[in-house]
Amino acid sequence: MDEAAYVVLMRVHLFFPEVGSLKGKRAELNRVKALLRERLHTSVAEVAHQDTWQRSTLAVAIAARSASLAQDTADTVQRALDGRFPQGVRCEYRLASWEDLEPIG
Repeated sequence: MDEAAYVVLMRVHLFFPEVGSLKGKRAELNRVKALLRERLHTSVAEVAHQDTWQRSTLAVAIAARSASLAQDTADTVQRALDGRFPQGVRCEYRLASWEDLEPIG
């Protein structure tokens, strides 16, 4: 039985040029996080710039049974965010297999 497991960890840098308050940023950010969680089936958390009006950095995690499926999902996330943020979004990511990861327990 094949027990392949792959993960992608993305760091997503967002800019909200039209937002003028933390409340406005939260509303927009909640829509983005819902898109990532519900439509693209990722895990997501804001990891930086929580108190900044127009910026946010998200950590997005993807789990998949193959490297190609993990890569395809990461590409889909990138395209979805590019379409939502035409003024710019920057994504960085790492793909790792189970064997690539250090054991912690």
